[in-house]
Amino acid sequence: MSAEGGSAKVQAVLWGASPSDWAQGEEPRVAQLVADVIGALKIERGLRLFDAGCGAGGPAVAAAERGAVVTGLDASPAMVEHARRRLPQARFDAGDIEALPYRDGEFDAVMAINSVFYCADVAHAMRELERVTRSGGRVAITAWGKPEDCQFAPMFAALVGTLPQKPPGGGPFALSAPGALEGLLEGARLRPSARGASRCVLRSADFAAFWRGVSAAGPLQGAMRAVGEAKVKAAVRGAVEPFLSADGSLELANTFVWAVGEKA
Repeated sequence: MSAEGGSAKVQAVLWGASPSDWAQGEEPRVAQLVADVIGALKIERGLRLFDAGCGAGGPAVAAAERGAVVTGLDASPAMVEHARRRLPQARFDAGDIEALPYRDGEFDAVMAINSVFYCADVAHAMRELERVTRSGGRVAITAWGKPEDCQFAPMFAALVGTLPQKPPGGGPFALSAPGALEGLLEGARLRPSARGASRCVLRSADFAAFWRGVSAAGPLQGAMRAVGEAKVKAAVRGAVEPFLSADGSLELANTFVWAVGEKA
């Protein structure tokens, strides 16, 4: 399956700028979330795990260290290649969450860490995740927490402010409301069985280091394509300025929410 249909054609371009900068700068900011999801999925040796929206491979590596047999998929071929180099024993494919190239019931568990909300048709993407999960298997999905619990919120607002028109969709906090993730699970015929919130702290030595990581993210790449890097970078710096320490270092805390559903 190539990254041609559904949302993947758009997301492949936006997320392929610098997988190494993403891995080094941004993966650490969700380390606690990844650990909590892996724990909630009860991953053990030999479990067949599908990582939907695997990015540069960090969560897949963490799951493999627990003994999971990992298959990952991402819209960005560049991200997929980076993941393959980090975890050569796993299978990684470039493709679309809305049209998965896997058999019904192929996996014991699925994790979609901050990925389904990028899909054009989230409900259809959820049905695909349910389809490839075996009976009795588990599916975990995650999203940003409430804006007041995320110090990235001012940056998101500043980013939107640079654009000539507001992007379509509900924005990064569309699934932060209580029950939103459980509703997605139930809509895909998955019984919610666990939920939680993970506080994640991103620390950067200075703004330059922060920018290298965060600018590799798809939404920022999209904004830079629209209005130019200089305008986006200035807006981001202005938004995070209050969080800069006297020595120039930067620390931002964000809360992510997650939920697990079981397939009958």
